[in-house]
Amino acid sequence: MIKKKRWHCLPGQPLTELDKQVMFWENKGKLVPTRDLIKTPEQIEGIRKSGVVNTGCLDAVAEMIRPGINTQEIDDLCMQYCKDHNAIPACLNYEGYPKSVCTSINEVVCHGIPKEEDVLEEGDIINVDMTTIVDGYYADASRMFIVGGKTTPEKEQLVRVAKECLEIGMEVAKPYSFVGDIGHAIEKHCKKYGYGVVRDLCGHGVGCQFHEEPEVLHYGHRGTGMLLVPGMVFTIEPMINMGTWQVFLDADDPYGWEVITGDEKPSAQWEHTLVMTETGVEVLTY
Repeated sequence: MIKKKRWHCLPGQPLTELDKQVMFWENKGKLVPTRDLIKTPEQIEGIRKSGVVNTGCLDAVAEMIRPGINTQEIDDLCMQYCKDHNAIPACLNYEGYPKSVCTSINEVVCHGIPKEEDVLEEGDIINVDMTTIVDGYYADASRMFIVGGKTTPEKEQLVRVAKECLEIGMEVAKPYSFVGDIGHAIEKHCKKYGYGVVRDLCGHGVGCQFHEEPEVLHYGHRGTGMLLVPGMVFTIEPMINMGTWQVFLDADDPYGWEVITGDEKPSAQWEHTLVMTETGVEVLTY
């Protein structure tokens, strides 16, 4: 059986450097993108505009985070910020998710649902994960916050290392490298501290839809996964656990969304939406 090619050159057009590189790796059996994953300059500009709103929303969250507020207040702020900036929160009603933002405290890895009863205490660490839609374009980012500005040395190190993992992943993401290069570098750094990299969830393509190809695993081996080429837009969002990489769904969550660390030790995550350029990635969610 002949394997169907994923990459199709434009009929009647000369081969570009992009065509040559992708065809070279596809002929070697590597997974390559389809042409529709390469965003046009107009699409990238649309995602960039959504990223500006996303960044502004997380900046507003940063100003309000403090002991004594509850996570429903964070959701209210994000919902109002979107309304004020002609944006739509992508999480709201996505596959039954009931709120506009994810608020994940301490041992909650991701998809924490905002609630009035979840009151922040000094020393908590919380991830706020926001995805905005502006004029049909998606931007996705998350940040960690230390409530009250101080926590235990162990949690502080976890938050710092998780951010370093994102930065390292961004640094190794080069044109015509592979998704596995990102995961390998992140996992290598994480293991220096005895931390676990969550395997059940991953980064993803984004921009014209909430979730697109490729899956961006945060562990793995160099030279594996999809080839990364200029024009692709995707997230890197490593979830780093203080203990085991394993996770479970919170049985008390009626929506089936909240993910908890397997040993209920703290977890931390940072995320950016990125576009691959001719020299490396550009962040669209600063």
